[in-house]
Amino acid sequence: MMNLSRLESSGLFDRNVPRYTSYPTATHFSKAMQADVMPGWLTVLDPKIPISLYFHIPFCRRLCWFCACRTQGLGDDSRLERYLSALQQEIRLVAQYLPEGIRVGRIHLGGGTPTLLVPQQLDSLFTTIGENFELQKDREFSVEIDPNEIDSERLDVLVNHGMNRVSIGVQDFDPKIQQAIGREQSYEVTEACIAKCRTGGVTSLNADILYGLPYQTEASLERSIEQLMGLNPDRVALYGYAHVPWMAKRQTLIPQDALPPTRARFMMSERAKVIFHGGGYEAIGIDHFAKPTDGLAIAANTGRLRRNFQGYTDDCAPTLIGLGASSISKFSGGYAQNDAKTGGYYERIDSGILATTRGHVFSGDDELRARAIEMLLCDFSLDLTSLAQEFPEQSLATIGGLIDDVQERFHEWVELSADRLEIRKDGRPLTRMIAQCFDAYDVANTAHSSAI
Repeated sequence: MMNLSRLESSGLFDRNVPRYTSYPTATHFSKAMQADVMPGWLTVLDPKIPISLYFHIPFCRRLCWFCACRTQGLGDDSRLERYLSALQQEIRLVAQYLPEGIRVGRIHLGGGTPTLLVPQQLDSLFTTIGENFELQKDREFSVEIDPNEIDSERLDVLVNHGMNRVSIGVQDFDPKIQQAIGREQSYEVTEACIAKCRTGGVTSLNADILYGLPYQTEASLERSIEQLMGLNPDRVALYGYAHVPWMAKRQTLIPQDALPPTRARFMMSERAKVIFHGGGYEAIGIDHFAKPTDGLAIAANTGRLRRNFQGYTDDCAPTLIGLGASSISKFSGGYAQNDAKTGGYYERIDSGILATTRGHVFSGDDELRARAIEMLLCDFSLDLTSLAQEFPEQSLATIGGLIDDVQERFHEWVELSADRLEIRKDGRPLTRMIAQCFDAYDVANTAHSSAI
């Protein structure tokens, strides 16, 4: 109880802070950056360094009320054909700017619900990808799968095209909670989906589960986690539900008075960590867990853990190209985001121009601060020696001053030595707040999710 009081006095229970899947965060992307920047970034890529690709399918057959992602209802299935046509055209458009010989090491198909595409559409999409990009033989190919929207035919197509990792949203197995968040997905349906994936040769399985949902308790969350571990996922993402109805209007359908208070959310997250640890999973960063043999755990134990728009990853590729409406690309020079509205996306692609409508060009010490924040979120420490080696031409004086501020504000939660700032184990719930100290941009309290 004393520890809770100390965390509360540090502001943990009443602050909203970024999740820092990018720096600066997408809320600071500017519309001043248009598609004319992208060709320059694409053409100067080093062909010797593999790139990663992300394809966004924004449609869902049903809109889950808890979700704040860029998704829209499907309505007429013909919308999928129109979108697929534009996506294939964008693939051809982007590929023509890439230097010859550049290879793709990772592919991720996300959404929305990518598995809404019928087998013929999936086959057509991946045929187009293979015709326009040089794919590494040992590439990782991951797909977000909705257990309610998958069958053997779709799965066969995905496996035949090299899918070897899947990500499945679970959220919670309690029927009352599922009904309250608009996501009804039985344990049996989820179990059958995972069995199909394993039988099909999928070697890595990720599952997402949430805490802080309406009507959720420590006991109910524990039951769901135990059920989930019984399905033997290789890694798990444990996210705190972000209730931001001012940003995601569908969340107004969730009964706000049924949401657990902040302290209860914290106790849920702490209890979940104990359960996963007892089940043989290693804690990865602030909200992931993985088996010791999983690539994420290996990356964390060897200093190669990274963070991007999909959360924690062992993907060290410096370039991620996002295709599809609202997709975000990451380059050494900054970020580029496609038009989030499908109408605007279609208009640009049909005109033969890239779909970028906003983004951010790195300037000043953006990259240095971004790496410092990533270190804190991945390793719970800031290694000044490594930073100096990565950024030999930049002064670390600014970072040093910020470390002094952290030491003054969070002195009981951190340890400081000559070349390292370390977040103590009992201070790790404050990691996002500590990382925010290195953020040079204004962070509105209402623009982000709870620190818990």
